[in-house]
This record gives sequence, structure tokens and C-alpha cells, in this order.
Amino acid sequence: MSVVFFGSSSFSVPILKSIASLVSCVVTKKGKPKGRGYHLEDNEVKRAATTLHLPVVEIESFKDQTVREVEAYKPSLFVVASFGLIVPTWALEIPSAGPVNIHPSLLPKHRGPSPIQWALWSGDSETGITFIRMNEKMDAGNILYQETMAIASDDTILTLSDRLSRRSAEILPGFIQDVLTHGLAEGIPQKHEEATFTPIITKEMGKIDWTRGAMEIERQIRALVAWPTAYTYLDGLLIKIFDAVGQRRDPGDTTLQPGTIMDVRREGVDVWTGTGVLMIREVQLQNRKRMKAYDFAGGYRKLVGKILGKP
Repeated sequence: MSVVFFGSSSFSVPILKSIASLVSCVVTKKGKPKGRGYHLEDNEVKRAATTLHLPVVEIESFKDQTVREVEAYKPSLFVVASFGLIVPTWALEIPSAGPVNIHPSLLPKHRGPSPIQWALWSGDSETGITFIRMNEKMDAGNILYQETMAIASDDTILTLSDRLSRRSAEILPGFIQDVLTHGLAEGIPQKHEEATFTPIITKEMGKIDWTRGAMEIERQIRALVAWPTAYTYLDGLLIKIFDAVGQRRDPGDTTLQPGTIMDVRREGVDVWTGTGVLMIREVQLQNRKRMKAYDFAGGYRKLVGKILGKP
């Protein structure tokens, strides 16, 4: 069986490695210019494919003629995992068996580009992995395989994404063996009326609104810790928050403004929110290194009483 693999992020890498012996070509998004010289930086998938000695096709969109190179491999199957581009109908018709997408949610819930982040931010107790037979609509194809995974109370985008990726990599080889034996099934249609959709994560989504509850802000921090990282302002300086715990505590003083720093303890820095207290445990002030909140407080005097949030 000849497989063409489509992927562009670190989530894709374990999945690619699990079927490397079957992959004839890897398609990935072209790297973006970085640094003063604007040199193109290879993404994780290209680096992994190069190490595995697999041919790589890089594209910016499906208008690039280079994507037509995949036809020469006469693929039986497309496997798409965190690719970052919508695959058009003409391309979906290339593989003889069909195209399969690996989506890290319990479809039809959390369709779209950021299902793991929104499962965390929404406070979901579980998520999962869904293999679908791709069609021209985003994440709307028939379900071929689905498995549930619990979300731990301390999961972040990093830990949950890693578990989902590695579990997908465990499942995929057996799934492909079944396709080789029986062909690609038509699958079970999704309940489209139950579909929910996730937006693209933007930098602005990282800004903390201190009028929201402590538990929601904690989920925001855990969902965005990889990028863009939740942030606020202290004395006009941007400060990123990497770790915090929401607590349902009475502040005592009910006149406190949300965002007010209440206390500095060895465990962290307590901030009053719209509902409850957020104990911040790890931060990075603008142009400074990342550190424990207690250590930061030791070098930033008179924190108690300051109000976070004003740029």
C-alpha cells in the first residue's frame, strides 16, 4: 500500500513515524520566514520526514503545481493529520482507496482548527480521536473510528495534544492493515445538527479578562500555554502567565476590583477575579526570563494591592 501523508505540526510527527514504512511521500505546509535574514524554517514534519528519508512536497496552497507530484506515487490512501489546509475535492479523489483524516476531538463536537484548545478552555471532561473518511467539507466526513480520552484536571494543550497524538499513532497501523485487507469503509454519517465549531487561535485570545471567573481563566491559561500564552499587564508591562490554579475562595473584602493582587505566598501570587481567586504559579515579565511567581514577587516589591490588566 502506498500512503501519502499530510501534516504540518508536532502533533503529526508520532503519527507519521508510526506508518513511515508505508509512506511514499509527505506533503506539508511551506515554512515561514524567520529571523533577520527571513530564512525559511522547516517545520517539525519536514524535519521528521527528512530523518526518515521520505520525499517531501512543500506547498503554500493547493494552487501550487508541486502538489500534483503526489499523483506520481499512485497512492492508495491519504492520511491527513493537523495539516492546516483544506484539501480540495480534486485532490481527495487521487487515492484509490480514499482519504482519511485524524481529528483530535469527538466529532461532530469541536470541528475546525483548534479542537484541543477549545476542549480545555470549555472545561470538557473528555475528548477523543476520530478517524473520518474525508469529503469536501471541513471535518464533516463519515466516522470510521472513534475513541474517547479523559481530560485530566491539570492537562494543558501540551500534555493533552501529546497523549492524543501518541494514541493516534498506536491506532493507525492496525487501522491501515484493516483497510489493506477489507478496503476503506464508507463509515457512519455524523450528526451534523450537533456539530460545534472552533475558531483559529489568535494572539488577542490570550489577553485575560479579570472579570471572568478564576476557573475559566485557569482553563484559558492551560489551553493557550503553547501559544500565544495567556497574558495581562502589570504597571503597563506585559506579563505572561504559564501556570495558575483557580480557587473558589471568599476574598473577605468584597469591594476588591477584579485583577487586584491580594497576597504573595510561597505557593504563588493570589489575584481576585470576577468569581474566586486565581493563584498564579509561573510568570514571565516583559523582557525577563520565565520564573516561579513567588521568586518574581521577591524581586518586584509592593505587589499586593496592584491591579493587573491595564496596558
